[in-house]
Amino acid sequence: MMNQVHKTTMKTVFDINNLVRPTIKALKPYSSARDEFQGNSNAMVFLDANENPFENGVNRYPDPQQGGVKTLLSEIKKINAKNILLGNGSDEVLDLIFRAFCEPNKDNIIILPPTYGMYSVLANINAIDIKEVQLSDNYQPKVETILNTIDSNSKILFLCSPNNPTGNSFSGQSVEELLNKFKGIVVIDEAYIDFSKENSWIDRLEEFPNLVVTQTLSKAYGMAGIRLGICYASTEIISVLNSIKPPYNVNELTQQKAIQQLSIKDLAINQINDILKERTNLISELESVNFISKVHPSDANFVLVKVDDATKRYDQLIDKGIVIRNRTTQPGCENCLRLTVGTKEENKILIKALKGL
Repeated sequence: MMNQVHKTTMKTVFDINNLVRPTIKALKPYSSARDEFQGNSNAMVFLDANENPFENGVNRYPDPQQGGVKTLLSEIKKINAKNILLGNGSDEVLDLIFRAFCEPNKDNIIILPPTYGMYSVLANINAIDIKEVQLSDNYQPKVETILNTIDSNSKILFLCSPNNPTGNSFSGQSVEELLNKFKGIVVIDEAYIDFSKENSWIDRLEEFPNLVVTQTLSKAYGMAGIRLGICYASTEIISVLNSIKPPYNVNELTQQKAIQQLSIKDLAINQINDILKERTNLISELESVNFISKVHPSDANFVLVKVDDATKRYDQLIDKGIVIRNRTTQPGCENCLRLTVGTKEENKILIKALKGL
């Protein structure tokens, strides 16, 4: 009963309009030809968008709202299509969130290093200050410190869970406390959620009106090359982001490929299961490598390991034709290497190389 009371209170006091930039609220969105025509396109003659009329599969502008892709994602994720926004990679989605809610040269964001580097890059591009609260020694959010760092101009809190580059998921209790107590937008970046035992926060969108969840087709769904990022949020937030996104931000080839791959039953599930099996085997082998002092637990498709000398070991693997990621410059990741889980054959090559160093 206590939780229900709190949920009602949150919905009553939270007003997205208090966070949207005044210039965005006053903006009259661009209306494309394909936005204006909403009827059945079958047998219609389209002379409205100044397109080349000769059919080649891509001579027409793509669906600006990506209806086919959203329908499939709605079925897979069990969420209404009205709660979905798609972007040219997750980076475009994140940039839209910055531009909708952060006033340049005035507002700030909160990030928790070590974390995904694009949050800082996008903040700098948009002239937004950055407040950093480093994760704890076991890579968890320091909730009290975060709440004490927030000020009246703090508009977005970024939580990457499972976290990149550490691979762990954040405590559900900590995330929930931050969602309840932070009055700005809480973005939970779930690029690696499909490899985690934890439930996605999209299941709780209705409880938290300030929650935005971003996901991607780049990892578990094996479509990094088509650049398709996903945003799940309230219809109010999705409406704001739709008002400022480019009219045709997701191209036709990307939409076609996404629909093709998402329509293949159990493809992603089978590949995820294979990766999880290989992750378990890889961790077991890594624990026996003499210069690896710690193998961090992972809810992602990669493993972070602490070694004696990260730069030395990175260079040695390059010489053996293996490319990994040296994360030693990141806060809390001194002498750490990040290893993506590959195929069974690739992982055998990696382990053989590591044990031969």
